[in-house]
This record gives sequence, structure tokens and C-alpha cells, in this order.
Amino acid sequence: MTKATKAEMKFNQGVPRVAKSQRNHLALIIKKARSTMRKDKGLNGDLDRLPLLTWLMFLKFLDDLEIQRETEAQMANVKFKPLIVQPYRWRDWAKELNPTGEELLDFINKDEVTNPFSNNKTDKIAGLFYYLRNIANDTDASDLSSRKLVIATVFKGVDNRMKSGFLLRDVIDQINKIHFDSSEELHTLGMLYEGMLRDMRDAAGDSGEFYTPRPLVKTLVEILNPQLGEIVEDPASGTGGFLVEAFKHLADQVDTVEKREVLQKHSVKGCEPKSLPFLLCQMNLVLHGMDSPLIDSGNSLRFKLNEIGEKERVDVILTNPPFGGEEEKGIQGNFPENLRTSETALLFLQLIMRKLRRGSTVANLPARAAVVIPNGTLSGSGVAEQIRTMLLKDFRLTTVLRLPAGVFAPYTPIPSNVLFFERGLPDDEVWFYEIHPPIGKKNFTKTNPLSAEHMEEFKQWWGNRKKTASAWSIPTEELLKNHSKLDYKHPENSLDVDEMTFEELTKSVYDFNQSIELITPQIKLADQSLAKLWPKSKIGSFITPIDRSETVQLDKEYKLLGVRLDFRGAFLREVVTGSTSSATKLNQVKAGDFIYSRLFAWRGSFGIIPPELDGCYVSNEFPLWEIDESKVKKDFLLEWLRLPTTLAEVERCCTGSTPQSRNRFKEEFFLGLEMPLPEDISIQDDLIRELNLFKEVRKSALGILDGYHRIGNIVRSSWFGSDPMTSFNEESDSESQSEQ
Repeated sequence: MTKATKAEMKFNQGVPRVAKSQRNHLALIIKKARSTMRKDKGLNGDLDRLPLLTWLMFLKFLDDLEIQRETEAQMANVKFKPLIVQPYRWRDWAKELNPTGEELLDFINKDEVTNPFSNNKTDKIAGLFYYLRNIANDTDASDLSSRKLVIATVFKGVDNRMKSGFLLRDVIDQINKIHFDSSEELHTLGMLYEGMLRDMRDAAGDSGEFYTPRPLVKTLVEILNPQLGEIVEDPASGTGGFLVEAFKHLADQVDTVEKREVLQKHSVKGCEPKSLPFLLCQMNLVLHGMDSPLIDSGNSLRFKLNEIGEKERVDVILTNPPFGGEEEKGIQGNFPENLRTSETALLFLQLIMRKLRRGSTVANLPARAAVVIPNGTLSGSGVAEQIRTMLLKDFRLTTVLRLPAGVFAPYTPIPSNVLFFERGLPDDEVWFYEIHPPIGKKNFTKTNPLSAEHMEEFKQWWGNRKKTASAWSIPTEELLKNHSKLDYKHPENSLDVDEMTFEELTKSVYDFNQSIELITPQIKLADQSLAKLWPKSKIGSFITPIDRSETVQLDKEYKLLGVRLDFRGAFLREVVTGSTSSATKLNQVKAGDFIYSRLFAWRGSFGIIPPELDGCYVSNEFPLWEIDESKVKKDFLLEWLRLPTTLAEVERCCTGSTPQSRNRFKEEFFLGLEMPLPEDISIQDDLIRELNLFKEVRKSALGILDGYHRIGNIVRSSWFGSDPMTSFNEESDSESQSEQ
């Protein structure tokens, strides 16, 4: 491959390769700046520190961009019109004048200060923040007015809370080391900034409304697959997570100057009325390569719904509207009288349905949306039911993605869902898909969050829809007949007690008890702790590493694998060319290889390569192993690794000084683990069969357990002579009201 071709491919990708040393250099700059801010008495945690760091970087970025534009204007022999004038440019006050202490604080905070560029002490000018907040009043250059309005909006919601001008000077000196005119540094800062937003989310606790989990954001963008030329909007942008991911997705499609113009000016737009998220969103997009983010600082719901026409419509909407918010009467008045409600999520859903473009997009695709909503929207009556009916009749509702509780931990425990719908005639059926929490857990948590691996099966299913343990469909007509309700569990994983007679319910209890009787002898056998009688063997005595590594070729295509959490095995993660791979060597896998993730072994990232993934590749983060099956069966080894005591030992080997500094599960740790092994290999086969029986019983019992306490009440009622079904229905109504 020629150098020109390689460079073109990197341009196509839109994301430059970043040297590790450069990332470390920039990370150190940010770390020092944050460390300095921790010393200041005016800042209270990351909720104060990140906004301050953001507006400083924002001004430095603007000045670097202005210098670049001024140079381009001079080369083209065109008069340059500055966005910010002297002495308010970063280079003036943060570099050349170099004020510190009280002088620096006065220049930033006060409405009026002595002109630092004048020898006349009576020469007064506006302070920095006062100037920036009123910069939109100066609209002598129409081409600058929109950018000036952005600056004014940002700084009307910003304050400098640092009390020490000397510490602030130290922070500014650190920011001066960042070069925003370098695309490589900009890309690296974008990644670092995402980490800071996560820190801010954690600091926010229950008040946090800034962060949708990145694996969910990335999945929704990949599923809707926006194309260059289509307009992507998030009417509740927050800090810009959806817009950033969409921008990166579109950037991969850029390979000409003309397409870059489309990317920068006609690709993503958003709306965020709160000043702090507005600033964070602007900076997030800037750091990911967008020159002038198109973010409206008003409320998306402020326009009358019936006045939104084709000019305001867009092609793709990705959003997570506020949960549980309430809108004022003035906002509610913008909606049809029969659809007015104070519930923010329902108003946003109406807005999104209205804003989807009619007809095909420029990419010859239907306008489409993915919207995160709370559980109540799926089953509520009144306005909620009317909106669901419109969705089922007037749109093509393709999928309801059910997310377990804890996805948005720690700041809301409310279970949520994603509606996927598009313009067009409705299908005969609507698909439902459940994302399951980690094995042995009821929900996700802050310390055990939703990860990319949890979304991978859903992405693979999307292009090859069929009924599975996670997916099922319901006829559209059936949904409409049942009040357009969309709150359903998988029929094979839950007991539909509402549709069962009392005799059927009691038979279910009897069948469940029969299942328990089948496995009782095995439970008693397990209680004897037979494993204590087996000799222990180091894993290194029956497993050997596999090395099929090969040097990466620039023009070769590689199918790269990952390993899911919770013992769900290997999966195809992505397909790349050698020129875009960060690895210099890759290891080829074969069917039957044992594999684990060095980074996530402590969360059950182990598996066996299935036949369909034979010939794919992995990086050195995924060691491959050959197992001597004359000594241990692969499934037996996996079952032993599943044990809580084994995983606890794996986690102990991986633990750093903090959860964030968790170490990798090194090969020597793995080989040194000791497991009990029966000398007779046939015993392993017998135990695997018994475990499979447990799994079958568990699967058949899940539905019964789901409604078991309600069945118990029915049985108790029958003992005491009352009507069992009356008792059951009363309890059902009581539970329904409790949930509401």
C-alpha cells in the first residue's frame, strides 16, 4: 500500500492515530490542572472544577482557531474580521499580559477594570466576563453573529469560582501547553474530556442529568446508522453524548473537502436550555472536531407543535429526554389540547414524532428515531396511551428495547427502554428485546455498569431478527386492542398469571415442585462437598498458550474478536484494515481455543471459540490457550471459573490501588490458579450433565418464580374458603396501583 493510499484511508476514518506518549502528555496536563484546582477553597468537587476547566479550554480553543483563520485570510488576501477583540483574546490576557493574583481575578470577574494595555490608569474597559456576556450586542459582522451568540450564551451561565488568582494562574499556564490547532491533540483531548464528564456524573450523584452510558449511545448510533448529508438532532442534548457519537460516525464517511464541509455545517444539531450542560456540550463537540457546534440554547418544547413544518424536520433523532420532569402551563399550551400533559418525556415524544422528515432522506432512507423513555410511558393511560396509539398506527414502530434497572445508576433507579421507530406504514408485528443484567445480579450498578459486551448480542440480532431467549414479537393489532400497551416481558421467562385459570396456576406450582424433586438428590450430593476429596491441580499443568501471531499487513482485512462478560463467550467486535489497526501484531484464533480478556477476566470474560469465528483475530489483550482434554473438559473448566470464589480470586489478582487502576489478569496469574480435579475424567462429564439439568429446571422455573408469591396467596385463599381468583385480582390491582 502506498503512503498516499494509507493517508487517504486515515482521512476516511476521520480519527487520527494518537501516539501513547502524546496521550500521556495531555493526560498529565489535565491532571496537574485538576490537582491545582483542588487546592482552591472556592471549588467544591468536580461539579465546580470541570466547568471552570471547560470555559478556560473553550477560550483557548477559540483563540487557536482565530489565529488559524487569520492566517488563512492573509494567504487569501482577504480582510480578517476577529470574533474577539484585544485585550480579550486568550493570547492577550492569558499569555502576553500574564496577570496573576488579584489583578487576574479582577480582570475576569469585574464589570469594569483598568485597561491593561494602557499606561493611563484612568482608562477603563469592560472586564472579561462582562465583555463576553455582551459580545452578541456587537453584530456589525453578520457572519460572526451566530458564533458571538454562542459565546454570549455560554458565559451568561458561567462564573469564576476560584478564590486564588495565583492558583488560577497556574491552571492557565497548564492550559497554555495544549495546542487546539493540532488534530491529534484535539482527538486525544476529546477522549480525555469524556472521562471527565463521567467523573462529573459520579460527583453529581442523584442530581446528575449529564450522562447516558456510552455503550448505549454508541449502539443506538450504530443501529440508526446516519449517513453523511442527513441531519441528526438531539432535542435534549445534555452534554452532547449522542451528537458526539453521531459526528464521529459521520466523520468516518468523509473523504473529500466537499464532504467535510457537509460534515461541519449540515450534519448534527441539538438543543440544551441549561447553561452548564450547554457549555459542556459545546466543548464536547469542539474537542471531537466540530468547528462551530449548532446547539440551540432554548427549550425544544417552546414552539407550537402544529407550526413545525418541513423546514424544521430532520432525518435522524437520537435522544434521552429528561425523566420525570414537569413542564409549565405555557409549554403545555404548545401541544394539542387532548395531548397536553406536564410529563416532559411525553411532550418530547410528540415533538420527535412531529420533527421526523416525511418521505425519504437524501440517503434514500426513512427518517428514524431512537428515544430512551421510562417504563411508565409504555403502560400509562390517558395521554400516554393516545401517543402510543399514534406511534403504532402512524409510524413504523420496529423495536422496543427493554433495559434492566440500574443502567442509569447512580442517579436514577427507574428502569428504562428505547423505542426505535421511523416514518412509514406500520409492520404487522413489533419486536421486543430484553437486555439481561449480569449473571447472578438483578440490575446494573455504578460499580458493575452496562458495557459494550452487554449490547453486542442485540446489535448482532438487529440485522438477523428471530425469536430467542431475549427477543420476541407481538402482532401490532394485538397491541392496539390492549390499550396500545408496550410493557411486556418475554413470554418464556414470565408467568402470564392474568391469562391462567386457578387450576392452571396450581398445576404450575405442582410442576415446579416436581422439578425441584428431580434435582434434590443432586443438591444433597453437592452438599457433601465432593470437590474436597479431589486433588488440586494448577491450571498450567493442563493448559498451554497458543501463539499464531502474525505481523499486521496494511492492506489486509482483519475480523477482530472480543469476549463478552458473564461467560457469554467470544463475539465478532469489528472488521478493520491493517492501516487502521493500532496493533502491530495480531493472533489468529481457531475453533475450540480457550480465550479470556486480560482486562475483564474479573467480570467473567472467558469463553471457547465457536466454529463460526474460526480464522478471526485477537490482540494480545486476549490470550489463547489449548486445553489437554484428557485431564479436564473445557465446559468443566468454565463452570469452575464461574464459581464466586474463583472469580473473587481472579479479581484479587487484578486489583490495583483503586477500581480505576485495576490491573490486567496476567497469564502467569491464570496459570497459577489451582482447581480441584477428579482423576476419573468421566466424573466431569457426569457433573456437566447434572449442571445442564439444573439450567433446564431454572429456565422452566423462572416464569413460575416471577408470579410465585401471587400464586401462594391464591392457594392460601382456597384453604380458608374465599374466592381464589377474587383474591388474586384484588392483589393484582393493589400491585398495579403501587407501581403507578
